[in-house]
Amino acid sequence: MVFSSMVFLCIFLPVVFLLHLLLPGIRAKNGMLLLASLAFYAYGEPVYVILMIASAFVNYLSALLIGKNPARKKAVMAVNVILNLGVLVLFKYTGFLAESVNTIFGTAIPMPSIRLPIGISFFTFQAMSYVIDVYRGVTGAQKNFGKVLLYISFFPQLIAGPIVKYHDIAQEIENRTQTVDGVTDGIRRFVVGLSKKVLISNTVGLVADTLFAADVSGLNAAAAWIGAVSYMLQIYFDFSGYSDMAIGLGEMFGFHFKENFNYPYISGSIREFWRRWHMSLSGWFQEYLYIPLGGSRKGKIRTVINKFIVFLCTGIWHGANVTFLFWGLYHGCFLMLEEIVPAIREQGGKVKSFFQHVYTLLVVLIGFVFFRADSMHQGAAWIKTMFTGFGSNTAAMSLALEQLTPLYLVTAAVGIVACCPVKMLVKKGRAYEAVTAAGSLALLLLCMLSLASGTYNPFIYFRF
Repeated sequence: MVFSSMVFLCIFLPVVFLLHLLLPGIRAKNGMLLLASLAFYAYGEPVYVILMIASAFVNYLSALLIGKNPARKKAVMAVNVILNLGVLVLFKYTGFLAESVNTIFGTAIPMPSIRLPIGISFFTFQAMSYVIDVYRGVTGAQKNFGKVLLYISFFPQLIAGPIVKYHDIAQEIENRTQTVDGVTDGIRRFVVGLSKKVLISNTVGLVADTLFAADVSGLNAAAAWIGAVSYMLQIYFDFSGYSDMAIGLGEMFGFHFKENFNYPYISGSIREFWRRWHMSLSGWFQEYLYIPLGGSRKGKIRTVINKFIVFLCTGIWHGANVTFLFWGLYHGCFLMLEEIVPAIREQGGKVKSFFQHVYTLLVVLIGFVFFRADSMHQGAAWIKTMFTGFGSNTAAMSLALEQLTPLYLVTAAVGIVACCPVKMLVKKGRAYEAVTAAGSLALLLLCMLSLASGTYNPFIYFRF
């Protein structure tokens, strides 16, 4: 089940929300949310819901063992990390590893047919963060398995984040309040996220899918740039839209999740970009990998190496494909460059800021081409076409112009504006509240009309 579906909007969410509102006591509310969350995941993964429950149970036991026997906590922690990463490798990377070995050594290892569980990277990292925090003494081990399972399986953030740390919502699992303001703000935030996905991401995504499905040799620079920019908009509004919906749903039920995006396309450096993009994942790697490696405490060379390792792992986290690995290394290289030559990222006047912004957008755009490409060959050919494909190719130009429909142009323009923090310029008051309420209703109706026609795409990050 996905948020951008009529089943979720018209049946699942209203029923769960009303039950949560009517049920007496936090214990009954938590029990209902747990059952609803398991049903939500089982709707799309009827078999792998057992895997998710088993993963939660193993991490629950690990935390208990660490809490009860501090003398052996290092051994328990090591086994826990191995088990969690082992599950990821088994389901996510077995086929890629077998293919790589066959390619390098000329072997004929059979390719395993293992279907990837939806959201496995998200709920595994979330479970690991809980056990690591217990190991560090940041939080105590929860003795009630149901509460740990609710934390890991809670449906708003289960499938595609944001990655939530246990200590951030532990108190709200124990005791929370649904307020009128919280529910109202949550609904508005959810509708904004739904609109990002359905009205913007899906529209520009159709153009990106059309062009990336075409033979790159038949494209010209115009088509390549349209496809690249379209995907850059698609992935941002797809993923930030999901995060907005998750945060909004959390607010509706009395939970408060941290932000996951903060207008990343206004960044003036790759370093700043990663402070604004997928902030929960960046924070996870910083807290549980970068800092343990030594962070920036052991000199500039070690800092550069540590950042490179983190972004290598970031690329691997995203998927079993050379393109994701390259994407992580690519961003790591630019972060190393900015670390070695800090003048690149240091603030300057308006002219320097402009060129820093252009530099960042160009680096991110090129990176996303490889992220979207099916292979390194397609990605490299696409970049080559973007910068050299200026010949007179009538068919290619016709394909490019076919994508520039009035709907696409308006949507892309709205998307570009929405990438900037324009709402910060609006003063809040009664008029603001009335306009946003009416606007939210109008957007919700537009989204439902679009969904009723059956024209929507699955969330990009579901495969991670």
